Amino acid sequence: MKNKNYKSIGKNVIELEINALKKLKNSINESFTQAVNAISNCQSKIIFCGVGKSFRIASKISSTMASVGSPSFALSAGDCSHGDLGSISKKDILILISYSGETQELKNIIKYANRNKITLISIVSKKNSLLYKASDIKILIPEVKEAGHGIIPTSSTTCQLALGDALAIACMDYKKFGTLDFKKLHPEGSLGAKLKTVEDLMFTGTKIPFVNENLKMNSALKVISEKKLGVLIIRNKKGLTSGITVDGDIKRAIQKNKNFQKLSIKDIMTKNPISVRSDTLAVKALSIMNSKKITSLCVHNNKNKNKTIGILHIHTILEANIQ
Repeated sequence: MKNKNYKSIGKNVIELEINALKKLKNSINESFTQAVNAISNCQSKIIFCGVGKSFRIASKISSTMASVGSPSFALSAGDCSHGDLGSISKKDILILISYSGETQELKNIIKYANRNKITLISIVSKKNSLLYKASDIKILIPEVKEAGHGIIPTSSTTCQLALGDALAIACMDYKKFGTLDFKKLHPEGSLGAKLKTVEDLMFTGTKIPFVNENLKMNSALKVISEKKLGVLIIRNKKGLTSGITVDGDIKRAIQKNKNFQKLSIKDIMTKNPISVRSDTLAVKALSIMNSKKITSLCVHNNKNKNKTIGILHIHTILEANIQ
């Protein structure tokens, strides 16, 4: 058996797909914009459908669409002829993916969509195909050279997948679907942890160790012990945050002052404590803590930086597996 340069084969496949993607990029036109508008304004579901490998691509694109705020699912073209056409309603948008646009299994779906006036978007490479001619919005992807003697769906499926990603991200931008929206749909896992905000982790209400700035040190010691956060948030008579004190500050004050009991908490507090907005990502808050070498942050809303609505402790961030 002859030794073959399999690295060369691998590189050649990738090179074919790179070239196909370049052709795809140059083919993007007004039909793409029409598809983005239609998908983004759909008041029902986005349904992707394909045959064989195109169905696998359809499933992936559908999953991506759903994850960025466009309710979607995928149907196998073969199953549609055996009852699954009932999953498609008149308000849905149907996106059929097919390289040739002439696959037998697609014909019943195309007839059903046209008969019921369901918006049909095609992702297809043959301009004279049944699918292309029957579609309301026609996305023509370039004919490309496949790997494996030119017969194995490789470059074409890569183009289908890339186009689906492009549609999803464009629709995401159209809907102004941001990080906080994404977090709502991805609450768990490492991704969910990265998208947690300060508001998700902060202590609020009676758990916040608020004290008046004129509070004597003996009383302050009791409060910091009861709240068990190792920190006090000091407020003035207007209820605005004027400072912060940690247990280490109190211990040092006891060591330095014989008349410790006569001190008020404002005498040892750090003025103008660092405060972050409640919608700040927790990972950013952790970065601030590390750079400033502190363990707690005050939290405010958009209106008033000195109006503390919560407190974030570094232990809570670490327990949430945020690094």
